[in-house]
Amino acid sequence: MSKNREDQVVVFFLCGLSGAGKSTALQVFEDLNFFCVDGLPASMTTRLIELFRDQQKKYRGIVLGLDVRGDFFENTWDEILKSVEENGFAKRIVFLEAKPEELFRRYAVTRRPHPFESSEISLEQALIDERELLSKVRDDADLIIDTTKYSIHDLRRFLQHEWSDFQLAQKLRINIVSFGFKYGLPKDADMVFDLRFLPNPHFDEKLRPFNGKDEQIQNYVLSEDAGKDFEKHLHEFLLFSLPLYEKEGRYRLCIAFGCTGGKHRSVTIVERLVKVLKASNFNAVLEHRHLFLE
Repeated sequence: MSKNREDQVVVFFLCGLSGAGKSTALQVFEDLNFFCVDGLPASMTTRLIELFRDQQKKYRGIVLGLDVRGDFFENTWDEILKSVEENGFAKRIVFLEAKPEELFRRYAVTRRPHPFESSEISLEQALIDERELLSKVRDDADLIIDTTKYSIHDLRRFLQHEWSDFQLAQKLRINIVSFGFKYGLPKDADMVFDLRFLPNPHFDEKLRPFNGKDEQIQNYVLSEDAGKDFEKHLHEFLLFSLPLYEKEGRYRLCIAFGCTGGKHRSVTIVERLVKVLKASNFNAVLEHRHLFLE
C-alpha cells in the first residue's frame, strides 16, 4: 500500500464485520491525532466531511467508523465517496474481518449481542447477513485486514506500521519525573529509580539552598565515579529499551527518579537525562513534583 505525505488530508472509512476490531482500530487512529467519529449515521457523513475543512489543520485526517445498519450501504455509499472527492480529500477504505468461528468465540467471550441479532435472527444468520451487506464495501476497500489471529496489540502494531508516515518522529510519550521519597511514590510511574546512594548536597550548608538545576549541585552529585558510571549506564539502558517499548505499541511511559526530598539528586539526574533523550529525538517531558515543597 502506498504511503501519503504527512500533510495530505485523508478521510479514512473504517468498516468491517462486527467483532473484527473496529473499536481498537479507531483508538489507534485517535492516538495518531486523527479526528475520529464512531457510529455516525449515513445521513450525517457528508455534512461532517464538509465541516472538517475548518478543523483540518489541527488533525492529520478524519476517520469515520460508520453505522452499517439501516439503508447506509445500499443507498448512500456512492454518494458519500463522491462527497469526499468533491471536497478535495483523499479517501482510504479499511475493511476489517475475521473468520466466522473466531467471531463466534469473541461474542461468546464478550457476551454482547451482534447489531443484526434479534429474537428472530440467530448470531450465525446475523454474521451472514452483515457479510453480505458489506460485500460492496469490501470490494472497494484499499486494505482488508483479517484479524482472526490478531490480538488487540497485534492489530495496534499493524496499523501503526501501515501508516507510519502519519506518526510523529517518536510516538512514545516519555514523562520523566523527579520526586522525594518522603512524600511517597508516584502512582503513575512505570519505572522507579532510587538515587539515595548518590552524594547528598543537603548535608552541605553552602549547597543546601540550591537545587539540581544548578551547576554546582550537579557537579557535587556526580563528583564520584559511582554517580558517573550510573548515569552512563542509565542513558545506555534507556536508549536501548525505549525503542523496544515503541515497537510494542506503547504510547506513554512514566519514569520516576527519587531522592529523599526531591530537590537535589533526583533533579540533577532528570535534568541531564531529558537533554539526552531530546537529542535522540524522543518526546520527553520533564516534571519536578517536589522540588519547591521544602
